[in-house]
Amino acid sequence: MKKVVTAVFDIGKTNKKFFLFDKDFKEVYREYTRFEEIQDEDGYPTENLPALQAWLKDLFHKILEAQEYKIKAINFSTYGASMVHIDENGKVLTPLYNYTKPMDQACIDSFYDKYGPELELSQETGSNNSGMLNSGMQLYWLKHYKPDVFKKIKYSLHFPQYLSYIFTGIPLSEYTSIGCHTALWSYKTKDYHEWVYKEELHKILPPIVSTETSINMNYNGKRIKIGVGIHDSSSALLPYVRSSKKPFILVSTGTWSISLNPFSDGVLTQSDIASGCINYMRINGKAVKSSRIFLGNFYRQNVQKLARHYRVFDDYHKTVTFDYNMYAKITENFKPFFNLDSADALHTEEVDFNELPYKCFETAYHHLMLEIVQLQVKSIKIAMGDTKANKLYIDGGFTANDVFINLLSHYLRDMKLRTTTSSLGSALGAAISISDVKLNSKFLRHNYALQKHVPFIVT
Repeated sequence: MKKVVTAVFDIGKTNKKFFLFDKDFKEVYREYTRFEEIQDEDGYPTENLPALQAWLKDLFHKILEAQEYKIKAINFSTYGASMVHIDENGKVLTPLYNYTKPMDQACIDSFYDKYGPELELSQETGSNNSGMLNSGMQLYWLKHYKPDVFKKIKYSLHFPQYLSYIFTGIPLSEYTSIGCHTALWSYKTKDYHEWVYKEELHKILPPIVSTETSINMNYNGKRIKIGVGIHDSSSALLPYVRSSKKPFILVSTGTWSISLNPFSDGVLTQSDIASGCINYMRINGKAVKSSRIFLGNFYRQNVQKLARHYRVFDDYHKTVTFDYNMYAKITENFKPFFNLDSADALHTEEVDFNELPYKCFETAYHHLMLEIVQLQVKSIKIAMGDTKANKLYIDGGFTANDVFINLLSHYLRDMKLRTTTSSLGSALGAAISISDVKLNSKFLRHNYALQKHVPFIVT
């Protein structure tokens, strides 16, 4: 008898993942792949959308034909700040513009001249001035800087909804994608912001539906429930929100490290904006106060440089475990070295690695991790604000980093730190969002294998 499963495509910037979950949300199958980036018309690296689309369809067809599984539902989780623009025939009109692509300052200035002041708009939309990281700004840029392309657009779809569209042919919008630092949504009026209507962008944004919406379809002769997709950070948060009643902070780590506070109160303050806070959105439309760092990018850039400088193999950093003596030596007369001073910066300043005062990779690595953790602690405290939360959950790639976790538990020793070795994250949230199952307090323990961490003893 075939095992009944829910399928999820979980598309990160680096790893493209596919999961099958059984009725108890236990993982029964996974597959990963990566694609080399291609270039947009300006030569800037971007997602290989044709290769991704081919992989999605080929893999799903293979699983549909497999004898072991019966797919009852499929959903999609992807990174945000990315839109796919299609014409009236469903043809993709542009590359999937990379959210790290620099935006012409004249475009940004003209936008805030029209619709500012910047601080007020940032408060209302929960989105700071971040260029391409605001998908609304991408639309404004297209309209005014690529008008020949813009006039051909029938619909602009956020990335998760485009993946759903590939399978259903139905263009839709949903709340978690609209509400994630897009500058499109007003958390004050609970509608698209006034500027969206003035620019008539609402005409190319498909109808909004609940994140829990699914479409029952015959797909290749099989009756399947197809979800509308969900933004990955909101998806990663969902299992925690549904199974934990007491206030907590979730730090979802990866290319970005995003500190999420689902217990905050609505519209951000001027102080929040000044501290770099933005809003994400829960599937019920409630604001999630958050602070983000380009942590994975900081980490990847610098461990590669450290490996070259100390002449060790590229993955050597994965073998390093926390050493208290190294930490004590570094902190005797600590001075920052790696210039990780901006949580929202997309690029780090160049530093001269020949000036490192350490003879071995391990000590230099501890120094790097101390700077990263200091930035992470600051980000967590910004997201927490006045919320009285004493639980801290960490998921994603950095849960496997022993130095990171030891330092974080030390500098946040008043919080109960829990990590999961599960890599399910946003994929599991995507499966849950289209199910009718209610979660209980035991769900995280049973499905995430939560691990407790105790701060090290200072001697």
